[in-house]
Amino acid sequence: MPDPFVSHSDAAFAPSRAPYPVVPSDTVALTLVPKGLYVGTGGDIVLRGVDAAADVTYRNLPDASYIAVRALYVRATGTTAADLVAEA
Repeated sequence: MPDPFVSHSDAAFAPSRAPYPVVPSDTVALTLVPKGLYVGTGGDIVLRGVDAAADVTYRNLPDASYIAVRALYVRATGTTAADLVAEA
């Protein structure tokens, strides 16, 4: 199938080109730094931003929500949200 946007460069504000499922881990970084995270089943997410010095907690996220954050880690400890998809 032809891609009419193939000649357009990727950017942080552009749609995701390589989404992938997120498996929270306290020690393993995300495969690719995403443009944001999709939250399928709501709850809390503990993450570290790509340029951050400390983790932060996004609390009480609803089902089917989106966080516009470039995360390096999504921690298992403290993360209760599920069905996470990285928008890379």
